[in-house]
Amino acid sequence: MRYRLVRHGPVRSLAEAAAARRVTPDRVVKTMVVRRGEGDHLFVLVPGDRTISWPKLRELLGVSRLSMPDARAAREVTGYERGTITPFGSLTALPVVADARVPGHPVSIGAGAHGVAATVDGSRLVLALGATVADVTDPEAPRDDDAAGGRSDGSAAPPG
Repeated sequence: MRYRLVRHGPVRSLAEAAAARRVTPDRVVKTMVVRRGEGDHLFVLVPGDRTISWPKLRELLGVSRLSMPDARAAREVTGYERGTITPFGSLTALPVVADARVPGHPVSIGAGAHGVAATVDGSRLVLALGATVADVTDPEAPRDDDAAGGRSDGSAAPPG
């Protein structure tokens, strides 16, 4: 798969990450680790301007409960610290669900270290990962803290 590696300095928001990677915020893809059950995790690829829709994802997976692992558990499963998680090179081969907005255009996905991202064709990305592609996100609500250094990794805990 062809890619363009981008290295940049520290970023504090989605807007900063997008600018550093020379893409729009919707083209930044966040790799989220989701826990289905004990020892059962998956990756969810989420466009930067969107958030996981827990009802949609639960319906797709046929489960009644999902959660986000804490940073320690995510690192144990993937080998990556939060903010650097990527489906490439994970310690554990995990299934991948990609939001329906990922394929069809170039996207920028984290490459396993702070300040490193790969710009790839979204369609080739989901194909290479064997991802299930489905509508599993909702628009992210505007946040007051985004410009003031809020987290851009979408690591909020799921409701209920």
